Order: sequence, then C-alpha cells, then structure tokens
Amino acid sequence: MDQIIFLGTANAIPAIGRENTHLLIRHNQESILVDCASNPIVHLQRGGVNPEQINHLILTHFHPDHVSGAPLFLMDLWLLGRKRPLFIYGLEHTLSRLQAMMELYDWRTWPGFFPLEYRVIPEVEKAKVLTLDGLEIVASPVKHLLPTIGIRISFNHSQKVAAYSSDTEPCEEVVRLAKDADVLIHEAAGRSIGHTSSRQAGEVAQKAGVKRLYLIHYPANLTKDELIQDARTAFEGEVFVCEDFMGIDLTEE
Repeated sequence: MDQIIFLGTANAIPAIGRENTHLLIRHNQESILVDCASNPIVHLQRGGVNPEQINHLILTHFHPDHVSGAPLFLMDLWLLGRKRPLFIYGLEHTLSRLQAMMELYDWRTWPGFFPLEYRVIPEVEKAKVLTLDGLEIVASPVKHLLPTIGIRISFNHSQKVAAYSSDTEPCEEVVRLAKDADVLIHEAAGRSIGHTSSRQAGEVAQKAGVKRLYLIHYPANLTKDELIQDARTAFEGEVFVCEDFMGIDLTEE
C-alpha cells in the first residue's frame, strides 16, 4: 500500500472542516507524518491510522500552522504508553526551535518519556531524509519566509513518485524536486512573498513535467473551480484540489 492522505489542507487560517496543512505517507506497515498541526491524534484517528504507528515525523518548517501540534502529539503518545523512539526530521533551524519549545513544557520531567531521535536534514538539494524498504524520501530547500524544505517521495515497488512543495514561492528547486513525478502537491496560498498562486503552481507543474497537480494550503475564499481553472491556464495535465482526509492511492495508479 502506497498512499498519501491529506489530514489538513487549509492555509494558515483553518476553517470548519479544513485543518491546517499536514500529510500522512503510508507505505506497507509504515506511516510517516509530514508536519504536525493542531490536534494530530484526532486527525490521524479520523484518517484511519493508529497514532502509535507513527515512527517518523518530518517537519518542513517552523511556522505555527505546521508545528503547533507537535508538543501535544508527543505528550499524547507518552500518555498512551509509547516506549519506542520517535524519529523527527527537519532542518537545524526547525529542530532547534522545536527542542526549545519542548523545553518550555519541561518535558524532561515527564516520567518514562520515550526517546526522541532528532535527525538534521542538510540544507542542500535532494538531501537524504529517510530510506525504508521500498521507500525513499529526499528534501530540498524551497523559498519561503524562513528555512523550509519540500520533499520527494519515491515508492520503489510501485515505481511511483510524489513531490510536495510545502510553503514556497515558485522556484526552480521545486521544479527539480518534482521532475517527471507522477504527482506534485503544491501550495496555492496566493501570489505573495513566500507563497504561490494556483496559476503559478500550474507553471511549476508544467516545467517539472509531472502528470497530476494537487493544490493544497489554499485560502477558504477561493472555490475549487476557480483554483482548478487558474492552474489549467498554465498546466496541461490533470488538476485536483485537496480536501481533508482525501487520499491518493499510488498502488492503483
């Protein structure tokens, strides 16, 4: 089973039925959380995933809508009795701030807390993040308001590739990261410093030569039809708008 599930799809301002953007990668028995918004335990359960199955957490950058749920997630796993390590991946900028945030909660005083293994991702293109049986994830820096990574997920058994831009302006780093991918998940918060419009996301997808474009992290005041039509002015492939708990099953592609 090779899946990507959208646990949240909103930009920094959530709405009823739309949580801040975070994703779940499912590969065989592994479940990998990408970013950690709001109340991850509830969203994982609604997505049909036992939170205790999460062994890997990738944080794309240190903005509240992407990391605010991390302390609660870690505390809840501890309260659920977790003993095995949790591996947390991110740039040094991100991980150092997460560690400082956890110190504010005095987490070291929580008895019997499970091990946290922090893995710093180098700020270079196609940096190795995680390799599991039949799954490879690499990361590249993108252009946001602070250090941020996008990721490329290669499902080797099904020979499918998905890329996720995270929050970014249109940039060649994402074009290279998504080159010839089956799926590009690209933010569509709107044309501004550090962000991308749906049309610009279409331009990136066209340059990268991807098959399908999924728009995420978009504002509530735009309709799906508006987002799709805008992206299609620049992209010849299929365009979809992500919704919370929607999934992409790459084993069936």
